[in-house]
Amino acid sequence: MSDVTRTARTARRGRPVHHWRRDVVELAALFTAVAVADGVANLIGHGPDGPALLAVSALALLATAGFHTWWARRHGHAPPAEDTGARSAAAGRRQTGPSRALLPADRDEAPVPSALWRMRTTVRDEPGSLAVLCAALAGRGVDILSLQTHPLARGTVDEFLLRAPGRVEAPELTGAAAAAGGRDTWIERADAHDLVDAPTRALALAARTALDTAELPLALRQLLGRCTIRSLPGRPVGGGRADEEVPAEGVLEDTVLRLRAPEGGVITVERPYLPFTPTEFARARALVELDTRLGPRVPRGEDVLTLPEGNALTVRRAGPGDLAAALRMHERCSARTLGLRYHGPVADADRYLNHLLSPRFGRTLAAQTASGRIIGLGHLLWDGDETEVALLVEDEWQRRGIGAELLGRLVDMAAEAGCASVYAVTQAANTGMVSAMRGLGLPLDYQIEEGTLVITARLDAATVPGGPVPGRPAHGSHREQYDGPGLRD
Repeated sequence: MSDVTRTARTARRGRPVHHWRRDVVELAALFTAVAVADGVANLIGHGPDGPALLAVSALALLATAGFHTWWARRHGHAPPAEDTGARSAAAGRRQTGPSRALLPADRDEAPVPSALWRMRTTVRDEPGSLAVLCAALAGRGVDILSLQTHPLARGTVDEFLLRAPGRVEAPELTGAAAAAGGRDTWIERADAHDLVDAPTRALALAARTALDTAELPLALRQLLGRCTIRSLPGRPVGGGRADEEVPAEGVLEDTVLRLRAPEGGVITVERPYLPFTPTEFARARALVELDTRLGPRVPRGEDVLTLPEGNALTVRRAGPGDLAAALRMHERCSARTLGLRYHGPVADADRYLNHLLSPRFGRTLAAQTASGRIIGLGHLLWDGDETEVALLVEDEWQRRGIGAELLGRLVDMAAEAGCASVYAVTQAANTGMVSAMRGLGLPLDYQIEEGTLVITARLDAATVPGGPVPGRPAHGSHREQYDGPGLRD
């Protein structure tokens, strides 16, 4: 058995390790030291000044020992401890490496306030251009949290998520980028939602889209930032086709994306302040392709609503499969009720239903009786940057709070989707809709043009992390969530 193996095994048992070669060396060193000491003693002792030299040597040794003791106590130089490979809990928390720098907490300094920024700039596609830009940002104390690159035919678009000191403003950041060779720089404030990395965000948006067809416009908006998204039907009311000029692979036109919708229409995405890159176009097209492959989807889920007189109704999401039941409700509604709802000839009401029930253009809630008869519909419609709400309740069931209940749920959906406001287009004579909007407890704006009343409710979406709108009481505890995570622009 080798000495190394024997030493390792003995050390694991906790016993000291001895080697005969070390003992021989120590004995030889001891005999040598005795011989040297004897020679020095004989040399000094037999000399004329031997006793005096011994006394001076002893005093010098005592003085040196006393000075060393005083110096060690004054400057706190403790003898080095044996390194056993373990650290105390306190040392482990304070020490992160052999050359750890002193943290602000060690210096008892307050943390410097910082701000998050999203910045996009175009640099030359050559080695070292990105390094120059990063060095320019670092020179201003800016920390790069994430980086995405979008290759172009000429140059590369770099998108940064930055944490900058609070004293650094947008002009200084754009100036640093320009000095480092960046051009067409765009910058805006970011928030904690932007800290999610791009692959995780894309997967989350894909999951939302897979669960609900109505999530596609919202997912595109979150994927591409603040933009305007419009869905045009494949067969407009006036005839013709909306998609005849859009190929199956879609069209990228600087600040406009046009994609073929699964149902044959066109999805248009506009972002005037920042051109789209081929990478963003490919991501949007992949999301639409996923929606096309999965087909129409409306999440299941319902809630029991008890009216003051004791009647129990079911509130649920509605979709194209409810077209026949919605048409039968139209037949039971009076001409006045349909006229107040659709602001036109009663015959046009049936033509709008197929569009309203499509999850491509928004979300619809239906209130139905225990027998399955639909007696009320509430629509939340995506209209570019704005959101419209609309209600229709069968005559026999009006003035029982059904419309207000549907409207409250629709407004909650809009707030959770990050919408800044919702508006309702009605008539001044429609006291039921006006009363329902006032019952929201939100700031309202009124505009009247030629007998048409537009009521806009402003939402504070920044303070609604998936909960009810502030200022309005929450719904009952049996209410289910009808949509996915909220969108934050």
